Amino acid sequence: MLVFICTAIGSLMAFDRNQPYNDLPLLPPLQDLETKAVLKQAIGANRALANLRGLAGQIPNQIMLISSITLQEARLSSEIENIVTTNDELYRADADADGKADPHTKEVLRYRQALQHGFAALRERPLTTNLFIEIARLIKQSDIGIRALPGTALKNEMGEIVYTPPVGDHVIRDKLSDLERFLHADDGIDPLIKMAVMHYQFEAIHPFPDGNGRTGRILNLLYLVQAGLMDIPVLFLSRYIIGNKREYYLGLQKVTEQQDWENWVLFMLRAVESTAQQTFDQVKRILALMETVREKVHRELPGIYSKDLIEAIFRHPYTKIQFLVDANIAKRQTSSGYLQALAAHGVLVEKQMGREKYFINHALLAELAR
Repeated sequence: MLVFICTAIGSLMAFDRNQPYNDLPLLPPLQDLETKAVLKQAIGANRALANLRGLAGQIPNQIMLISSITLQEARLSSEIENIVTTNDELYRADADADGKADPHTKEVLRYRQALQHGFAALRERPLTTNLFIEIARLIKQSDIGIRALPGTALKNEMGEIVYTPPVGDHVIRDKLSDLERFLHADDGIDPLIKMAVMHYQFEAIHPFPDGNGRTGRILNLLYLVQAGLMDIPVLFLSRYIIGNKREYYLGLQKVTEQQDWENWVLFMLRAVESTAQQTFDQVKRILALMETVREKVHRELPGIYSKDLIEAIFRHPYTKIQFLVDANIAKRQTSSGYLQALAAHGVLVEKQMGREKYFINHALLAELAR
């Protein structure tokens, strides 16, 4: 199917979804990105994100939040690719180091690992093609690189080709270099708008043999951190995409075929505003739950109470004795006594599974699953 795209005033370019889109336009788009509707929506999205950033900044140990909450984004992002696992399987596997989890759960854990790797890398270097590759390799746990062979085509549920990405190592690398320049340019474009453009462009370049969708969704969060809109990558963008999957894919397609940037950017801004508000509400509930547990333990078990102990049982919904030992809270026998006391007072539930004994924070699990 041939579609003619207007690339400039009086200029038409043929787009054939069955042929590699090596003529994917460079950035920034020629169309006006900051329309009246987009700027209005951006205000709400920026406000919601600022509220989330402020709340997350109140948490003394943000590693606790990153550890538990980012697994939900990892699970939801993987679910978009039909990689499905349950919360119980996921958090139990996160507590184990024996590698016995099912393949889907392992893939979700690798997503979280890739997100954390990218987040740590941003302290030393900006987003680059090399970092894109590192993230994709961690997700796929393989030595994948830029697509070298032709034959990649994206299909709909009926098996029809809807898009064929660019081919050729130099073509793909040139497109990625252009994307890098756009991300780092001091052009005054709202970072949330740039994130939306980046997401489309990365998906359109489709640089890897596999794992492009998940890599692209990680890049969304990392770019928001790099742009200073978030301090830690806690935002459930994938939840909105799952709930609006048809609109998401249609929006990508309309940018390609009609250069409809406005509706695509509006979609992504709505995603940010909605999920920032949802994440804000969830973090607030988790903080309230922590305070309730803190007061209960301080009141009923003053002999074992410590701030570090409370944080430990909220960092991992499935807690083990070794976690307390590793956190230097107490030695093994004492740590066992602490967890058993918490179970006896209804804070945790003790459960033997095979050779391993877990102490499960069911209240936290229920909140994370909302």
